[in-house]
Amino acid sequence: MSKIFVDACKGKPTPYTPVWMMRQAGRYLPEYKKVRAEAGSFLNLCHNPPKACEVTIQPLDIVGVDAAILFSDILVVPNEMGMKLQFVEGEGPMFDNPIKDENDLNSLLSGSDAADRLSYVYETIKLLKAQLHERDDDIALIGFAGAPWTVSTYMIEGQGTKTYNLCKKMMYSDHKLLHKILQKTTDVTKLYLSNQIKAGADVVQVFDSWAGAIEPAKYDEFSWSYMIQISDYIRENHPDTPIILFPKAVPQFIPKVYGDFDVFGVDWGTTMAYAKKHLGDRYVLQGNMEPCRLYSQKQTTKAVQKIQKVMGTHRHIFNLGHGILPDVPVENAIHFVKECQKVSKK
Repeated sequence: MSKIFVDACKGKPTPYTPVWMMRQAGRYLPEYKKVRAEAGSFLNLCHNPPKACEVTIQPLDIVGVDAAILFSDILVVPNEMGMKLQFVEGEGPMFDNPIKDENDLNSLLSGSDAADRLSYVYETIKLLKAQLHERDDDIALIGFAGAPWTVSTYMIEGQGTKTYNLCKKMMYSDHKLLHKILQKTTDVTKLYLSNQIKAGADVVQVFDSWAGAIEPAKYDEFSWSYMIQISDYIRENHPDTPIILFPKAVPQFIPKVYGDFDVFGVDWGTTMAYAKKHLGDRYVLQGNMEPCRLYSQKQTTKAVQKIQKVMGTHRHIFNLGHGILPDVPVENAIHFVKECQKVSKK
């Protein structure tokens, strides 16, 4: 059976514009919080295929989205490369051994040595595919990975950052080392996403959440070119699998976007009209409601109608312009999904 989300990614006609939400399996759902508590920690949940499968499927039943996205985290990649990851309550993800020099980098696993250690992710995907097939074969499963730049910011800073000063210091004073970090991360990510597809992922998305931290003149060199390496590898090895690239907060780069991929994710700070003008003839566009509009059903409806007016009923996938926030009322998320499906129905 043809999957509506896969068809939309490929620019094929669909009965309505499909919709999903970044972070749709997460803290805004009481059901998710219950399963996470049972798992004991966020990282335990990522490493537990049956429970990761359960929370991946929850938004399908509760919110009504048109695609499931694998429950995991972008930082499982450096964790399996050999960096010790921990999630500290109130602090977020942290590495206690951030990369400071080439010796630190050389101590990490590379290529398949690291990618093969992510077997729990592939097992989760296999379980998901079996359960989705039993439920509704029209539901697509999205696999994902973090962009090398975004992942590397954590590897260098040791945690989330507002200034990126250690990364940028390296960018401007030791760019060769930064490129080596990015390349090593890229090489693992290629295999990681390929293994996700082999396990059953129908679509893959690469998240560059911290793209906006790079000045426009440097963005292609230090991020986009590595994302294109990944998409080229997927296209060569899995030519039928749609690829979504999502760089957040880089509107000045949009006219320069290039590469062989299918869907460009538009963040909430970039208008859909602007993205459509520059990219709409080459890529399907995904997005891009401001996530905080979910606090108001009235404002959600306005935003959905405005996006629909710009995009029409073709070459578009509804989504937020970044992830759903943990205190959004569940009924408002349901309202968003229903509005998207209603206004785009043909």
